[in-house]
Amino acid sequence: MAQRKSSKSKKRSSDATAGSLEPVLVPNVLPVLAAKDMVAFPGVMMSLYLSRPESMRAVEAAMGEERLAFVVTQKSPEVEEPKGRDLYQMGVVAHIVRTLAVPDGRMKVLLQGLVRARAKKFEGKKFLSCRIEPLPSTPPKRVSAENQAIINRIRENLQVLVEYEHLPEEMLIITEEIQDPGTLSDVILAHYKVEIPYAQAALEELDPVKRLRLTDKTISDDLNKFILAEKIKDKARDEMTKGQREYYLREQIKQIQRELGEADMGSEDLQAVRERLLAIKLPKQANEEAFKQLKRLERMSPESSEYALLRTYLEWMTDLPWHAKTTDKLDLKKAKAILDEDHFGLDKVKDRILEYLSVRALNPDSKGPILCFVGPPGVGKTSLGKSIARALGRTFNRMSLGGMRDEAEIRGHRRTYVGALPGRILQGLKQCATRNPVFVLDELDKVGADFRGDPASALLEVLDPHQNIDFLDHYLNVPFDLSDVLFIATANTMDTIPEPLMDRLEILSIPGYTAAEKQKIATKYIVPRQLKEAGLAGHKVQFTEGAIQLVIERYTREAGVRSLEREIGALCRKLARDVAEKKKFVRVVDEQRVAALLGPTKYDPEVAEHSEAVGLVRGLAWTSLGGEVMPIEVSLAKGGGSLTLTGQLGSVMQESAQAALFYARANASVLGLEAEFHSKYDIHIHVPSGAIPKDGPSAGITIATALVSALSGRKVSKDIAMTGEMTLRGNVLAVGGLREKALAALQHGITKVIIPYENIKDLEEIPEEQRKQIQFVPVKHVSEVLALALVGRGKKSLPPRKKSKRRELSL
Repeated sequence: MAQRKSSKSKKRSSDATAGSLEPVLVPNVLPVLAAKDMVAFPGVMMSLYLSRPESMRAVEAAMGEERLAFVVTQKSPEVEEPKGRDLYQMGVVAHIVRTLAVPDGRMKVLLQGLVRARAKKFEGKKFLSCRIEPLPSTPPKRVSAENQAIINRIRENLQVLVEYEHLPEEMLIITEEIQDPGTLSDVILAHYKVEIPYAQAALEELDPVKRLRLTDKTISDDLNKFILAEKIKDKARDEMTKGQREYYLREQIKQIQRELGEADMGSEDLQAVRERLLAIKLPKQANEEAFKQLKRLERMSPESSEYALLRTYLEWMTDLPWHAKTTDKLDLKKAKAILDEDHFGLDKVKDRILEYLSVRALNPDSKGPILCFVGPPGVGKTSLGKSIARALGRTFNRMSLGGMRDEAEIRGHRRTYVGALPGRILQGLKQCATRNPVFVLDELDKVGADFRGDPASALLEVLDPHQNIDFLDHYLNVPFDLSDVLFIATANTMDTIPEPLMDRLEILSIPGYTAAEKQKIATKYIVPRQLKEAGLAGHKVQFTEGAIQLVIERYTREAGVRSLEREIGALCRKLARDVAEKKKFVRVVDEQRVAALLGPTKYDPEVAEHSEAVGLVRGLAWTSLGGEVMPIEVSLAKGGGSLTLTGQLGSVMQESAQAALFYARANASVLGLEAEFHSKYDIHIHVPSGAIPKDGPSAGITIATALVSALSGRKVSKDIAMTGEMTLRGNVLAVGGLREKALAALQHGITKVIIPYENIKDLEEIPEEQRKQIQFVPVKHVSEVLALALVGRGKKSLPPRKKSKRRELSL
């Protein structure tokens, strides 16, 4: 404790505290705080509840520069206004750390014991004060072997009592680092429940070794009594019912708390917790754990740090929906009407959802697969979960997994520190207040992993219908049944989802919307919603079809409708401003009005080049945002035959480029190329938008066509695009994402698309209206691709080519 200056005469003293040995300047006269039911010790934090005006005035007097008071125990707790003759002569000089006004009019004072002191003379009128003589402890010496053996025995006995829950665990923590015998004795006796005269005798004993022996005897006697009591309980257990035993123990606890002056501090609260635990009828294992922790809590002081931890744990146990459920509404006609009302199109997805509900109607105990909606952003994956919840009459909860890297987010934190909480699964169930909500796990493909664990592995138990019946959260440490929860996952791509997790999911692909579908979605859903948001619902605002089409084609480029909703929202806000500022308000929004309000277009219509070009081919690619047109450029320069690949190409596309180059070398004579071109020219293959990484197995024929075009000098047709992978022999392999790629080609004004022959079956996935606008040409070999794509004559005429039967589809 820091030294303090005062005009009064002071004596320098020191005492061994639990933390340090520091000199303390103690005034000769100090205000007196009389304690009824406790004995203060040096080096120990204590709290007093004061109700007498004299005691409060003594605290106010002590709150000067020194903040020191003389804490001494009453000989009889029955005396309400103690004088000097009613107090013991030995007490403790204590530093007042903090004071707090209690709502019932009392004052709580937090004190730090500093040094023993003997009262020489009590005096004072408004409050009791005392002239004291500080009694510093003997400085710590080297501990003898005999005393060290006593210390070790004390620690062992404390460990036994804590293990049997006779003492709180914090007793071991606060004594762990104390080596001085006197300080160890003071700290233990201050926290031990002993009679007042006994504790006062220990305080008055100035020899630390004698105090150590006294402490050893106290703990040994207590341990022997505890062991004897346990034996007696074992013998009497058969004669005493469980209810009688609990009543007897509770009455004992109440009596002890009443003696300690703690009867009104939390006892009613804990009784309410007990009643709630009895009312909710927990499962057997959870019930045993909850009441075990409740018994520990009842034995603790509210001042203990572990008190709040256990109290929070019991609140979680009572707040979780162990039995609360909603009744499913399995009216399939109504469910279909809700799905159609909330979402346009998505017929396959709706059919699968209705199949799932049909099975639930016939077999309520069915444990069906976990549905996972995979598709670009903004296509309605999360809102489908909301519609399912509305159709079933269940509550809805959404948990975003994007960027999650800590396994404890799923399994919960262990109760080893303040602030620990259950995982977000149980947190969501608490919010829903039912054990069978519709629970959407959003962005499943964006789960990470680091030194804190792998959340994806933790989800294996959550999403397995045969395992989640006994889901173990680390915080609760008891099983919780998740089998009634309807989990639905969403993702933008399946590439980053681990295989074991994929095995537990049923994938439902939700492709991007066509322009016609976006037009209907905007008219039916987005425009009314945004008009309502902007406060224009009653102003009879109308959007023409041309205006919506202009926003779709020139201001957005996406697979979903999220950007479309933002742009329409921007239009509505600008109209709302005109109304608010009382400007001329035009209720009809047409193309001219859209251009005036939104400004220059963001995406001009991209069509095929006006003239053919050498070494430039338009490929089609699939991304998590939908389809894209991906031009590939090849350029030559005289050199030593190096191959340069730019545009942030992934390993798969780099291998496709290597395969295309080797095919051209192996078939140079057939393709009309120079025999030694690979040693005369440096070849540079580039895919524009270099800041965006690109990869995937669908660019083989595109790279080969661009390469042969550059080497032969033949131009590529301006109105054609292609997709497909190739082998070293030139065979064309099937690819995925044909629907998205076809829609991207149509959006860019391309009406002729070369596809692998094996992908003919996938044309059915493309909406009929869009199929009619595109001519699909299926091919089996690269030679067919080159015959279709290359026009004109190059540096060297190609030899006569045998005509192959080619099938062109315009559906």
